[in-house]
Amino acid sequence: MAFAVLGQVKQALSNLKSKEVRERAERPVCIGLVAASAESMGRMETYFAPPHLSPNRRAEVVRSLIRGSHSNCDIEIYESNLLRPRHAFSFDPDSPDDCIRRIIRAREDLALPLARQFFPFRKPVSHHMIRSVAKENALFCLATALPDVVPGLASLGWAVGEFSSDAAFLTMNQIRMAFYLAGASDRRPGYREQRSEIASIVTGAFGWRALARELIGKVPFGGGLIPKAGIAYAGTFVVGKSLERLYRLGYGFTREERKAVYEEAYEHGRQIAGMLLENMRPRRAAS
Repeated sequence: MAFAVLGQVKQALSNLKSKEVRERAERPVCIGLVAASAESMGRMETYFAPPHLSPNRRAEVVRSLIRGSHSNCDIEIYESNLLRPRHAFSFDPDSPDDCIRRIIRAREDLALPLARQFFPFRKPVSHHMIRSVAKENALFCLATALPDVVPGLASLGWAVGEFSSDAAFLTMNQIRMAFYLAGASDRRPGYREQRSEIASIVTGAFGWRALARELIGKVPFGGGLIPKAGIAYAGTFVVGKSLERLYRLGYGFTREERKAVYEEAYEHGRQIAGMLLENMRPRRAAS
């Protein structure tokens, strides 16, 4: 089983191109800032280019912040007490993170380069990626058990038929997530650059299932749709959160932390799996 999964992972790696992620992350992005006063403008600039950045890095970020409304800016942000165009976003200095979340939801196409260039985007974009990939992996486990809903997986970018086991798909999707998290953290995505992280993901594809068996007792990995999908969600979530901390702080989770995060994520994953399954049932009945 292990050799078969590793063989599939190796074959699929040829279609997973870190260069494309790197190019997407390095796409230049500029933000137009509109404020009522010089003081307010200074607060907005300080938020998007915080003082803890190195002088060179901060100067680079400031060059991507354009004062005033400009049609060539990718995003325009107005101070909250000003009237703004429909396409622009509102910035409240008392709750600036709300602006970040709204931008991520509305402009997911720019999430990766925004996270690389502008520090306030980094953590929320990374968390959004982790939750999205964890949900994809939970959905995959449900869909492989319910063949008539497999067409709904087209948005994942992977052909379900290419993977004879859940472990191979989950592993590949986690490696894809690792590329995106590196890009969002202003690190260079790549097989050579992330060889230790990729090796850990491939090894963990089997190790976290042992932890799952310990957690859910008598329910085996292949038994029960919701437990199986919950395990897929939790395993992916732990990998992503540990990588996010590694890129942010320089170290990942300890064994004890991984187990604690896994247990919490497993319960959340079960809830998500239940909702996904409910959404699938009407479609199955109509087919």
